[in-house]
Amino acid sequence: MRTRRLTALALLTAAAMVLSWLESLVPLPVVPGVKLGLPNLAVIFALYRLGTWEAWTVSLVRVVLVSFSFGNAYAFLYSLSGAVLSMALMAALRRSGWFSVTGVSVAGGAGHNLAQLAVAAAVLRNGALAGYLPVLLLAGTAAGCAIGAAAAVLVRRIPRL
Repeated sequence: MRTRRLTALALLTAAAMVLSWLESLVPLPVVPGVKLGLPNLAVIFALYRLGTWEAWTVSLVRVVLVSFSFGNAYAFLYSLSGAVLSMALMAALRRSGWFSVTGVSVAGGAGHNLAQLAVAAAVLRNGALAGYLPVLLLAGTAAGCAIGAAAAVLVRRIPRL
């Protein structure tokens, strides 16, 4: 049984990496810095079907591997900060039982954007970046709804691993 869960964890991590790559191919020229959050599909699925620690593993391993494969030190810093706050919020809300899969996803998207903006403001030493927060929160909420709805379908249709 342990081998099955480890295999599922590896497959979800690989899926998150592929989704990261696919996401990089989809430009969103309307709002700079906004992404769809496709890798979060694998993370949310892991959270609901494998458990909290497994979801942390998928999220953090994906950040490390994608950053080292396609990014740089700044990309790693931004991605890591977003992943940590997002995962912490999603794990807490999932544990509370008060939120749907979509609600958990929305909180994760908003948390990801908030953490990345805070890191950008610190790195650039520019507090004026906070003015971009409403745009990022709106984008994070929209993306969180879409990814959460898709993840909810997966969670409903694929049994516990």
